[in-house]
Amino acid sequence: MTALKQYQRLESTGLWRASPDAQRIEVIVALGDATLTLSDTRGNALAHWSLPAVERVNPGETPAIFRPGPDAAETLELDDDTMIGAIARVQAAIERRRPHPGRLRFYLSAGVVAAVAAVAVFWLPGAMVDYTASVVPASQRAMIGEDLLTNIRRVAGSPCDTPRGTAALEKMHRRLFGDSPGRIVVLASGVRQSEHLPGHIILLNRALVEDYEDPDVPAGFALAEDLRAQQTDPLVRLLRASGLGTAFQLLTTGTISQDRLAQYAEDLLLPPPSRPSDASLAEQFRRAGVRASPYAYALDISGETTLGLIEADALPEKTAVPVLSDGDWISLQAICGE
Repeated sequence: MTALKQYQRLESTGLWRASPDAQRIEVIVALGDATLTLSDTRGNALAHWSLPAVERVNPGETPAIFRPGPDAAETLELDDDTMIGAIARVQAAIERRRPHPGRLRFYLSAGVVAAVAAVAVFWLPGAMVDYTASVVPASQRAMIGEDLLTNIRRVAGSPCDTPRGTAALEKMHRRLFGDSPGRIVVLASGVRQSEHLPGHIILLNRALVEDYEDPDVPAGFALAEDLRAQQTDPLVRLLRASGLGTAFQLLTTGTISQDRLAQYAEDLLLPPPSRPSDASLAEQFRRAGVRASPYAYALDISGETTLGLIEADALPEKTAVPVLSDGDWISLQAICGE
């Protein structure tokens, strides 16, 4: 994301406040490829901030105060000029890319489509949406996903976040998807069971980690969302729901209006997610080495409507590789604790 090689893994100290009423804590701040990682002095991760969403509260003042988003309660104070300058350069690079996505193919395509859009819009709306989604780079998809998550927070509240619980989620993501970009987020409310956003952001309801005794249940819902994203591009879904005006805006400016994202965030959480076929789900679980039966019984405790998936479960419990260790699972179950 940063494209600033000299700043990769840059670290400094800072003062982190989890909420306006909380005491400030000295933390180690690490600048990564797409995130700021805040850790305590023992190396335990406390928070992960997405660089595209980070805001400086007091421009020009020292120490610099940052927050992870417009509605965030957390703050971070920095007086390290190198780290402050690095964040500023990263944000400047991101802002330059918002109106100019940075890929020649994307830039040239915008000019061509703008010239013919007035004619094509009436005959090829689906093709225009599909084409727009196909030329949006991965970095832009990630920013759209983070913007959507920010708007979802206004509806569903802040994602559940504890140091150990967040670390367990990261381990689950690596176990299921390897080094693929994206993350899994647990919400206290708003999402019925699970959902996914552009940038491979998977949303899970807290009940999936609190009401079951097996980590294969939330892992199963995460795998199902990944399969849904493979079958229907989440960016295409957003553009079809938002209309051709949004597709044209994204194609020509590289942005989607916040008002449109806010409305889509509310609409996205209303209908229950569609379920892929049992055959495709069974293959997805087999590739990931995760048992399908816990997910199937979580959908239907009787197993009647998910019998095909249960019968296709190819991994006996004794031979399956655990999704999480017992300690990590306990930490994940407490991620929404007070």
